[in-house]
Amino acid sequence: MPPPPLLSKSLPETLQRRAMDLLDRPLLDLIFEAADTHRANHDPVRIQCAHLFSIKTGACPEDCGYCSQSAHHASDLQREALTDLDSVRREARKARESGADRLCLGAAWRNVKDGAEFDRTLEMVRAVKDEGLEACATLGMLDPSQAQRLREAGLDYYNHNLDTGRSHYQNIVTTHTYDERLDTLQIARDAGLALCCGGIVGMGETREQRAEFLAQLAALDPTPESVPINSLVPVAGTPLENQTPLPWNEVVRMVAATRIMLPKSTVRLSAGRESMTEEAQALCFLAGANSVFLGEKLLTTPGREHTADASLFRKLGMTPVQQA
Repeated sequence: MPPPPLLSKSLPETLQRRAMDLLDRPLLDLIFEAADTHRANHDPVRIQCAHLFSIKTGACPEDCGYCSQSAHHASDLQREALTDLDSVRREARKARESGADRLCLGAAWRNVKDGAEFDRTLEMVRAVKDEGLEACATLGMLDPSQAQRLREAGLDYYNHNLDTGRSHYQNIVTTHTYDERLDTLQIARDAGLALCCGGIVGMGETREQRAEFLAQLAALDPTPESVPINSLVPVAGTPLENQTPLPWNEVVRMVAATRIMLPKSTVRLSAGRESMTEEAQALCFLAGANSVFLGEKLLTTPGREHTADASLFRKLGMTPVQQA
């Protein structure tokens, strides 16, 4: 018999109500419960650190409204071909030296295509593993055979974000459907890959639609091992270039609600962190975020300098997993 689906196409109403109730809670009460949940399931002073590296940049056929890499948008990003293996090895060493224990390889593809480029990507995964790091990849949609080959190459995590709630999704992406995203998650899970799956807040969605998005993450069975919570970084030339950033308290609220609804998952404070104050980040860590991306660049958007993160971790008494 085939394995059960990760997620039914119809979202349980009870999960949506639960997510909405959490997001509507007074912020300090919500943080208190989230911190308690976090400590019951994780070491609150350990933080998982990942590094993100673009192995193929630009000219993506998808029309994601937030993305500078889309061929549909007029951003200033320059197209780059698939990188070479030595560059990946150097990036892996750089990531390890900065304190990261995982390297995520990102390619601006709609879907994986068999051939020389995919074969080279498999070699990149092996190179990351040879450097002693966990390997993650975000390559778009893939079929079961490709997922299995990635697993055999040593890939630990496959990243494929839901982006937002289903009811808001069509306002952000039209070139592939929400159900296709769910199908890709199922394919990755069936191949034995751990899932990295989250989304982006601040794309003009309502709080109700953020609750819908969170409920869909919680409905995955099993839930994703890693959940990145990104804040929109508006990029010139994209449809969302003039979108007003989400206030810091709403980001903290989203992190806290995610921790409560996905108590076992690693919750990553991802894109947009570079614009948050140290105090706002500290509240996110208190509320259950226990992972970050290190590095000055997250694919094509800004990150934080390593020295700034090292200083913040010292102030908070937090230790990267690699150093624990």
